[in-house]
Amino acid sequence: MVTPDGLKYSKDHEWVRVTGDKARVGITDHAQKQLGDVVYVELPNKGDRFEASEPFGTVESVKAASEVYVPLSGSVTAVNEALHDEPESVNTDPYDDGWMIEIKLTDTSQLDSLLTAAEYEDYIKAESAE
Repeated sequence: MVTPDGLKYSKDHEWVRVTGDKARVGITDHAQKQLGDVVYVELPNKGDRFEASEPFGTVESVKAASEVYVPLSGSVTAVNEALHDEPESVNTDPYDDGWMIEIKLTDTSQLDSLLTAAEYEDYIKAESAE
């Protein structure tokens, strides 16, 4: 499992890369492995607003369909349109080509509730031990 340092992680298996007052969001390497081969990604529209923990899209794989949750409140400033034609990017490169949305943050203090890479890895180990 790849868990890059410098990102923040949610317990719903999303990652966040913050740059200034914006954050890119996608699903983690662990999540894409659990889903299997991704065949479709449904994403919101630019300008849509979400509160932390709300679903913002759906990832469909050969195994299942799963909602994706926004870890932080904000409005969508960019959508990875390439995923419409190449949803498999979520599997091959979840942290770069497989990003899903970018949001303008409305409350940066919410970052404190997210996990570091080490904390996320510990969370995965504990979750799989149950």
